[in-house]
Formats: sequence, structure tokens, C-alpha cells
Amino acid sequence: MALRHAVLAALLSGEYSGYQLAKAFDVGVANFWYAQPQQLYLELTKLEKDGLISGRQVVQEARPNKRLFTVTEAGTAELATFAAAMCKPSFIRDDLLVKVQAVDHIDAAPVIAQLDERAAAAATKIEFLDKLLRQLRGDLDEETFLRRGEPLGPYLTCLRGRQFEQEHHTWCVRAATVLRDRAANRPS
Repeated sequence: MALRHAVLAALLSGEYSGYQLAKAFDVGVANFWYAQPQQLYLELTKLEKDGLISGRQVVQEARPNKRLFTVTEAGTAELATFAAAMCKPSFIRDDLLVKVQAVDHIDAAPVIAQLDERAAAAATKIEFLDKLLRQLRGDLDEETFLRRGEPLGPYLTCLRGRQFEQEHHTWCVRAATVLRDRAANRPS
């Protein structure tokens, strides 16, 4: 998947400026695709040049003018083509896992500290995603929302992000606990 498809998918929710798109990425899209704000601005320029989005200038008093972007019919067609194509399997590529892999031959203390940091970060994201899921479904319980709520796509991707963070948190806590226990029980 290219960044272009993630940007197009995010713009399906409405008309966004580059700044608003960066905020939308932080809230919803970051569950499955990370991009720096400058990458998003560059991609918006490319997408507009390719006719996949259109931009319009909004004149603002006491603030700089801004451009708002929407997906064009060509952009929707591009997403449909992308959606019909087979996906490559996902994979894990994580520096922390390399460190854990090597832990039998290095000092475990800094690795344990990093596992604790990751667990704390995952717990924070879980809390944020739970709040976002509640906002998306409103007064509906999850099963009712999944049967008839809107918008379904952002909800499902947020659910996946929540599951990922929960699994990540559980693994980090367990790995840190195992490493601590083994270090404590190691003969002097």
C-alpha cells in the first residue's frame, strides 16, 4: 500500500486541509499507517497533480489562507482498484524484537526498561482507542453498531488498532516479567 491510498481513504470522510488531515491521521489512520505531516503535504500535492483529489482555496481573515481537499471520482476509482487488488501479507519489523532476540547475550536491564516503556505507551493508546470507539458508536452497543452503525470502516480499523495495542501490551508485560524473574533467579 502506498501512502496515497491511506490519504485517499482518510479524505473520504470529508473535506480536509493539510493540517486537518494530519490530525485525522493521528486519530484514525495511525492505527494502520503512519506518516509525518510533511509526507502528507507532499502526497496531497501529488494527488492533486494526478487528479485524484481536488483542492480549493479558502480565504481567511486574520489567518493564512488554506486549501481544502476532497476526493475526485478518479480518486474513488483509484481506491476501488486498490481495494480489488490482492494484499501482500503483513509482517513485523521492530527494533525491540531484535533486542529481545539478543537478550541471552546482552544486559537485559535496558531491554526490560524498553519493554516497560512500550507497555505503558500501549496502555495509553488502548485508553485513547477505547474513547474513540465509544465516540464512533455513540449510544449503540458494539454489536448493534457493527450490524448497522456508520461509519463502519473507521470503526473496524480502530478496533484492529485496539486489538493490536492490547496484544502488544500483554506481550511486553509478559516478556519484561519473564526477563526480570530470570535475572532475579540467576545464580550469582
